[in-house]
Amino acid sequence: MALRTDDHGQAATNGLKEKVLTLDTMNPCVRKVEYAVRGPIVLRALELEQELRQGVKKPFTEVIRANIGDAQAMGQTPITFLRQVLALCVHPDLLNSPDFPDDAKRRAERILQACGGHSLGAYSISSGTQLIREDVARYIERRDGGIPADPNNIFLSTGASDAIVTLLKLLVAGEGRTRTGVLIPIPQYPLYSAALAELSAVQVDYYLDEERAWALDVAELRRALLQARDHCRPRALCIINPGNPTGQVQTRECIEAVIRFAFEEGLFLLADEVLAGAPAGRGRRAAARAPVTHPAVARPPVQVYQDNVYAEGSQFHSFKKVLTEMGPPYAARQELASFHSVSKGYMGECGFRGGYVELVNMDAAVQQQMQKLRSVRLCPPTPGQVLLDVAVSPPAPSDPSFAQFQAEKRAVLAELAAKAKLTEQVFNETPGIRCNPVQGAMYSFPRVQLPPRAVQRAQELGVAPDMFFCLRLLEETGICVVPGSGFGQREGTYHFRMTILPPMEKLRPLLETLSQFHAKFTREYS
Repeated sequence: MALRTDDHGQAATNGLKEKVLTLDTMNPCVRKVEYAVRGPIVLRALELEQELRQGVKKPFTEVIRANIGDAQAMGQTPITFLRQVLALCVHPDLLNSPDFPDDAKRRAERILQACGGHSLGAYSISSGTQLIREDVARYIERRDGGIPADPNNIFLSTGASDAIVTLLKLLVAGEGRTRTGVLIPIPQYPLYSAALAELSAVQVDYYLDEERAWALDVAELRRALLQARDHCRPRALCIINPGNPTGQVQTRECIEAVIRFAFEEGLFLLADEVLAGAPAGRGRRAAARAPVTHPAVARPPVQVYQDNVYAEGSQFHSFKKVLTEMGPPYAARQELASFHSVSKGYMGECGFRGGYVELVNMDAAVQQQMQKLRSVRLCPPTPGQVLLDVAVSPPAPSDPSFAQFQAEKRAVLAELAAKAKLTEQVFNETPGIRCNPVQGAMYSFPRVQLPPRAVQRAQELGVAPDMFFCLRLLEETGICVVPGSGFGQREGTYHFRMTILPPMEKLRPLLETLSQFHAKFTREYS
């Protein structure tokens, strides 16, 4: 109960103390934040796991968390070379062990030489270890066919999410109708809506075209932009490629059209390329090399870029490469930030939180402000920096670890491709479920038909219809997926996001169980 000012002394006398921080007095922007990937349905999944451990009888024996792209939690085996180098960096005494290959030892020694006190426990500079940023620059150059990358424009981060939020902080300004608006795709990854709510910025939705495999249409971007200008000042456009939660891969023609649109409308481009994977390879010789101070690690002569693309005819194109190859006026003037991490793809090292952002054409004074903002956080986690370094510069063909590294990587990617195909096939054979091709990434976002009585029941319970469906699915089968309403969807449509990460021996029965549940659910509410 709220107390009047003159009641405070009496409250203290009676042993009562009014709390300083309550729901009414806390930051109202934080209260608006929602993050469906770890929302109420996941909390219920945790409760069910606890009940199973306590011996409570359920119609299932385990909870399968297909809600989040946590590869190793779903059984994906870590890549040996990544973990060997990390172990050597964390515990340098292992450099004397015969159990580690020479190339892993050389890599660890090279990284430790670049660390303060030659220890991974020391802070790095706020933008990340210089040597590692140089290796990232070389990787980007190889990825993009020799287009130069400057390590001074690369900031290492605590996963890609940390860098994305930093860029949004720089972009958000103004009040009322001049408040910053950010165009984000619908469906979207909830990080964006959550961050914009926390920053009290304006979320501007543009819809992907489900009927065309979640294609991005510039006409839809223009519609969203024009409507938004009535109540805010749109300043940035976010593209997620490959899509999360939708799994589509943008064509080069689409990327060129988006760049032209952003240039004409004065929008800062945010290219979330996290789900594309992080291989290395050789491109043509760069016209001008990035300024570096450490010798490069020899790299494989040929490798396919951006591994997490499965569908025939689909190919990943980085926004930076396309922007540069478009030439003037775009290449020299369009502002771009592109994000990447080691959390997804064949690496799957979510918990180590390694990532980076590369800035293109950012105002030099603003970039200094970003450096200041990063310095407040001291530095990204150094173990994540190590894994990022190894991911962008894996073993070369002449290295002892090359064969094993390639075999492990190919096995992971081949299984992901098979899982993507199986998921699409099983869902599209199920009446009432339709799934677009999973062209890349590690998620499917199928559309489900829900009977009117189920929709009505959900409304009576005060929950979204697809949340009602997903909660029932969890309670009856132990399968945890995220309702589409947590990502955004067109009115009157219902979806859920499911990761394709469970091992194949679990994925097939999971898909079959889910399909059978949908049939049962439909009969119950028809």
